[in-house]
Amino acid sequence: MKASELRGKDQAALQKELNDLLKAQFGLRMQTATQQLSNTSQLKKVRRDIARVKTVMNLKEAK
Repeated sequence: MKASELRGKDQAALQKELNDLLKAQFGLRMQTATQQLSNTSQLKKVRRDIARVKTVMNLKEAK
């Protein structure tokens, strides 16, 4: 997900995206704990996407 795509969304859409990413992160953490996750780089991607969404949300609130 690119930041330019996120800037075009409104606050409600960003909040929904953030909730979806947090649920995905939780699922990946559970898979890691039970040693079912084979591609551990997914955790890093989801974590960075969460940071991107939060950054765009903060920028929109500041304006």
